[in-house]
Amino acid sequence: MKFKFLDITTADVAFEAYGKDLNELFANAALAMFEVMINTKQIEPKIERKVRIEGNDLQSLMFNWLNSLLVFVDSENLAFSKFEVKIDEEKLKLEAICKGEEIKREKHETRTHVKAATYHQMEIKKNKIWKVKVILDI
Repeated sequence: MKFKFLDITTADVAFEAYGKDLNELFANAALAMFEVMINTKQIEPKIERKVRIEGNDLQSLMFNWLNSLLVFVDSENLAFSKFEVKIDEEKLKLEAICKGEEIKREKHETRTHVKAATYHQMEIKKNKIWKVKVILDI
């Protein structure tokens, strides 16, 4: 399982994402966020965008990552479905190649607009696998 949605609030959307490592965790969190906005199975990997971000800790790295992806939605009308993420855990830096395409209402099943990822109740843990809980402002 890559992610699941949580029913914790009516004004926002929450999800848990999972990964065998941080790279997979961050990729699956991005996929979950885009699934809130659009049917990601309909997004073809036609366009690539590179993302480089930093954080002060894993939570800020996740916050910065998800919100940096929303910039592409708002400024270029892009949605992504594939994420190649590389995280330097020591330096708290992330580099990613995001693949997707322009959102077209006649082709894509659009859903809820996400305004931002939030820090509210964000948790990143590792037991056998990595897990993050994220609440999105919609």
